[in-house]
Amino acid sequence: MAWYNNLFTRKPVEAEEEKLNPVQAWLGQNVEGSREFTGQYETYYENLEIVNRAVNMVVDDTSNLETTVKPIGHSGVVKGIKRAKVEYLLTKEPNPFQDISTFRRNLITDFILDGNIFIYFDGAHLYHLPADNVIIHGDPKKYISKYSYNDIDYTPSEIIHIKENSLHDIYRGVSRLKPALRTMQLMARMRAFQDKFFENGAVPGLVLKSPNTLSEKIKERMLASWQARYRPDTGGRRPLVLDGGIEIDKISNVNFKELDFQTAIYENEKIILKAVGVPPILMDSGNNANIRPNMRLYYLETILPIIRKLNSGLSRYFGFEIVEDVTNVPALQPELRDSAAYYTSLVNGGIISPNEAREALGYDAREEAEDIRVPANIAGSAANPDEGGRPPEEVED
Repeated sequence: MAWYNNLFTRKPVEAEEEKLNPVQAWLGQNVEGSREFTGQYETYYENLEIVNRAVNMVVDDTSNLETTVKPIGHSGVVKGIKRAKVEYLLTKEPNPFQDISTFRRNLITDFILDGNIFIYFDGAHLYHLPADNVIIHGDPKKYISKYSYNDIDYTPSEIIHIKENSLHDIYRGVSRLKPALRTMQLMARMRAFQDKFFENGAVPGLVLKSPNTLSEKIKERMLASWQARYRPDTGGRRPLVLDGGIEIDKISNVNFKELDFQTAIYENEKIILKAVGVPPILMDSGNNANIRPNMRLYYLETILPIIRKLNSGLSRYFGFEIVEDVTNVPALQPELRDSAAYYTSLVNGGIISPNEAREALGYDAREEAEDIRVPANIAGSAANPDEGGRPPEEVED
């Protein structure tokens, strides 16, 4: 073959790799969807009283907030779903097997312990999927190709996923207990130490010392005789007769008072409470002067951000404006009074209508409250408001 034949021979064109934007390229490195093992947080939630109490407090207070589903414009149907249907699912009965209280508590518990909420919508009902069993399958083009739960696959359009903040994972959130993980591990070790200490009858380890060299057989016989008579785990302490120069000595003289467990436990509990978002004073017997401002802070910094994140995810999925109703929360009454005074000033200043103020405060509109009020110093006095300005002065004859 002549050399120039190569000039007219078309070489097979290699398939060009599809170019990905920087975000897609980054997603491609995490196509399996990472997942943090959160079983340890569940263990501490079940076994450490302070963790259980703090988490349940946040779960209860968040779940008890009422929810309102507002229409978008004048349409009562969005994405083929009626507003009344969404409102029923989110305020009454999400599915035939759960009431709304149980459903919400499951969601918020997952959010705190796992950092994620997964809800399956089959077109008619909402079902909670335990977060620790949900696997996210990432995709460099679609972001998420599917979700899996107990070997059942779900499309992204069937799942409502709400996640906590995460610095290193775009797919899953991080448990709020993670910053306190070391503290919880330490408390668990302290608890285990206490258990072993009292199982031993609150007596430290002992050593039997002999001035003579003893054979293994004699050692085992002495140990068996000692254990038969001295049972600190059951409180049995029969008199002992020591001969042959045998002496008793303690391995350690450390006691609970010297270890100061109570102070350490108290400080560790404060770390856990702060991680969950509960002011420590709410767990103590403080007076009302201290509790009220901390309760207000607790709702503003912990409860409201959680419920708003949940409502934001639900709003994005269903297309309606889903908001919390805090009018019946005593701790937030100062905020409500301040808000009412603020919107009242806007109405009186002619900036917004009474109905706009009512909507901002969570009240229904009224037919007679559509018009914007014009301030008296602009429209005139009540004696002659139509002419504007001050009323005409009477001229004396």
